[in-house]
Amino acid sequence: MLQNANPYMKQANLIGGKWVEADSGAKIDVVNPANGKVLGTIPKCGQAETARAIEAAQKAFESFRKTTALERSKMLRKLHDALLDNQDSLAELLTLEQGKSLAEAKGEIGASAAYVLWFAEEARRTYGDVIPSPWADRRVIVTKEPVGVIAAITPWNFPSSMLARKIGPAIAAGCTSVVKPATQTPYSGLAWGVLAEEAGIPAGVINIVTGAAGEIGDELCTNPLVKKITFTGSTPIGKLLLEKAAGTVKKVSMELGGNAPFLVFDDADIDRAVEGAMTAKYRNSGQTCVCTNRFFVQAGVYDAFVEKLAKASKALKVGPGVDEGVQQGPLIDEKAVEKVEELVADATQNGGKIVAGGKRHALGGSFFEPTVIADATPKMKFMKEEIFGPVAPVFRFETEEEAIALANDTEYGLACYFYTSDLGRAFRVMGELKYGMVGVNEGLITTPEAPFGGVKESGLGREGGHQGIEDYLDTKYVCIGGLGG
Repeated sequence: MLQNANPYMKQANLIGGKWVEADSGAKIDVVNPANGKVLGTIPKCGQAETARAIEAAQKAFESFRKTTALERSKMLRKLHDALLDNQDSLAELLTLEQGKSLAEAKGEIGASAAYVLWFAEEARRTYGDVIPSPWADRRVIVTKEPVGVIAAITPWNFPSSMLARKIGPAIAAGCTSVVKPATQTPYSGLAWGVLAEEAGIPAGVINIVTGAAGEIGDELCTNPLVKKITFTGSTPIGKLLLEKAAGTVKKVSMELGGNAPFLVFDDADIDRAVEGAMTAKYRNSGQTCVCTNRFFVQAGVYDAFVEKLAKASKALKVGPGVDEGVQQGPLIDEKAVEKVEELVADATQNGGKIVAGGKRHALGGSFFEPTVIADATPKMKFMKEEIFGPVAPVFRFETEEEAIALANDTEYGLACYFYTSDLGRAFRVMGELKYGMVGVNEGLITTPEAPFGGVKESGLGREGGHQGIEDYLDTKYVCIGGLGG
């Protein structure tokens, strides 16, 4: 176990500024997906502990909401510095519990710090309005105020940066929070409690509970003290949370599933497209909501693209994330491997041709070979289902209209990518793709300065950009009368 080796590995929950165990004393093992060994334990908390965390957040909110934007900005700057000063320790912890390479983990901690810094700056820019009044004796003013206690539920694939996108704007707005990190990767979430203490963020502003997802989620959704739910995860769970949050009419932000298409036109720079494809497909072993799920390649360059993508995929170094030079770590667990195997089997049964990988890696465990499947067709399962693994199915298309229709043929609408050298086509296609985010000749487009989020069943709201703080604020209109004519 790493408790003594890594100061950011906390095996307790943070409620009202105190590190506590579950009332029952029950614990959950946390496993390293690279070797199946137990890293440590976390408390198995439920409804009662969550209710206390919400009460602690509400108590802290009464004073925290009165802090100035400048004070909160300074807190976030200290939090940013703490993240970067301890980037190596935080990245090691992330890799051990999640599996991604150390290089990717360091990148995620860096991204977390970047989001925190962005919202440190946005804290001072939550402007209101003075509106020209239609009445001579009145003044019309609009102000922004923090919504109150927010609940943040985060996934296992980016256990640090997903919290940065929620804690950053919450603190910037003057909100307090109750955080529920994923059970598979809780330590990167609990580390934010230690970081908050180092940054001088008051007790109760950030509370972190781990344990029974159903009990914790139900309390967060139904407790009237919680004014906003922000969730990153699957669409089915998002829909369930939306239903439960409706009872108290909470604000909701939902960053849900994706089914990202990656279009390559005949006029594209094929080498650049393959380079972008490797990032868009294999980052975090394909376990991201913006990972390419479906490659659509025009007939004229189809064979060349498949050949180059297969060659690059075979060259990826697979292994434990802590090993030198590793580019792809394990999948999160056995269930994830079985899902990928099911999709590959379905593809081959329906005429797909495996040109790279296709099976579990020789390393065993939850390692899977980077896989490319040619001759993919719309009747295969990954046309509709999110892969969440290192599998690249490549479909062939003839016309621009066909490619757009195939790309849009999904209930999801998070991210998409396409490659072309034709400026007119670039503008036509970006206008027709029904997605919240579009990468044109780029395979990695996330940045704190831009709004991250989707349309259709990929979610509600935006994280990042100047839009990212809006869901943490209430708009208040004040009409002041009796001012004379």
